[in-house]
Amino acid sequence: VNWSDIWVLYRRELRSAFRDRTIVMNGILVPVFMYPIMMWVMMTGLMFVLGQMDRESSRLVILDPPPEHSALLDTLGAQTNLEIQEDVISEDSAMVLLRAGDLDALVEFLPPTDESSALEDNFQVLIRYDRAVNRSSQASARVESAIADYRSEWLTQQASDLGIPETDHEQFRIVQDNVSTEEDIGTLLMGMMIPMFLVLMIAMGCLMPAIDSTAGERERSTWETLMTVSASRLSVVTSKYFYVATLGILAGVLNVIAMFASMGVIMGPLLMDLGESANAFQFSLPLLALPVMIVAAIALALFFAAAMMILAAFARTFKDGQAMVGPVFLLAMMPILMGQQTDQTLTPLTAAIPVANAAMMIRDAINGVFLWPLIAETLAVLLAMVTACLLIARVLLKTEDFILLSPDGRFSKFSKIFKSSSRSRLGRNSSEGLK
Repeated sequence: VNWSDIWVLYRRELRSAFRDRTIVMNGILVPVFMYPIMMWVMMTGLMFVLGQMDRESSRLVILDPPPEHSALLDTLGAQTNLEIQEDVISEDSAMVLLRAGDLDALVEFLPPTDESSALEDNFQVLIRYDRAVNRSSQASARVESAIADYRSEWLTQQASDLGIPETDHEQFRIVQDNVSTEEDIGTLLMGMMIPMFLVLMIAMGCLMPAIDSTAGERERSTWETLMTVSASRLSVVTSKYFYVATLGILAGVLNVIAMFASMGVIMGPLLMDLGESANAFQFSLPLLALPVMIVAAIALALFFAAAMMILAAFARTFKDGQAMVGPVFLLAMMPILMGQQTDQTLTPLTAAIPVANAAMMIRDAINGVFLWPLIAETLAVLLAMVTACLLIARVLLKTEDFILLSPDGRFSKFSKIFKSSSRSRLGRNSSEGLK
């Protein structure tokens, strides 16, 4: 390999890429602008929907309300998010409306059970609702909350009338204390978002350059011309490989920077809706997290670039190349399939799963967890995948039919090419052993 030729061709590929509007759009502008803006729009839309649901009134029918508890009816009627329909007076008609979606909940007051009948004027409440409908479930929760508050006040009043001190009838209390700090909340958010988007954007950054440098060259009829330059065939492909990996790393890094800078704007409306301040979280990374993330990004880019270029090289057109690299792009979804539980760390098993292991390694680094033996296993697995892809590419580069993509160089012939190369290599080794 002539590294001087590779450097010249590498710079030529980068200059060509930055003049290509499609590559610049997908490799630079999309990571910087699209995904942060898309997340902001998504969060804003989510908060709008939640606000609409909170303002939406729940339609109720109340049957057989006890006259002794008229205060409860007044409480339910005073709530602005509850709409009591008084024209329905039977259970059957109410159930018909509930099943048809014209009613959200049916509240029935029933006599107390034998165990609770000792308390005068006691009662029980049956709430009928449709769990498959969000509006109906919300109506049930609203009614249950209002009745629970009334029940607590009523029991306190009954105990006072009976002369029972509050200390004798008071039930146990549940007190919650959140010990997480602003840095912990920021780390939680970064651990959920950065690994997933980093993997996706590295794959997205490698996608277009990998197709353009292989299938795109064939479609423009420049592949054969490029093979006639003084540089070796291996130097040409190596320069393209480094160029694709570079754009993948660039896309991932730009996306992380954009996400890090816009995280407060994205999550601010959500926290404010929950009653928290926009300053309720702070973003900080451990010092060792940055080199670990950089190494993981490089390993992922090398793997995605090699795998995508191999598959795209079997395509004759850019459109066919997009279809060919689809299976590799699906690997970028592995962090989503593995879940977003930030309390899970790398294990020997998960460290052996390509792509997902890198995402979990990045998540652990953000959380300040550095399992060095498992990090080494993760990098070894990714580098083994890269080595396997490069060995496959080396076999393919020796085949003239594949380089020119003649009828004998199609993807269906790939296994025969690889098997024949393996047999010839074994034959040479055997002959050398006999000598």
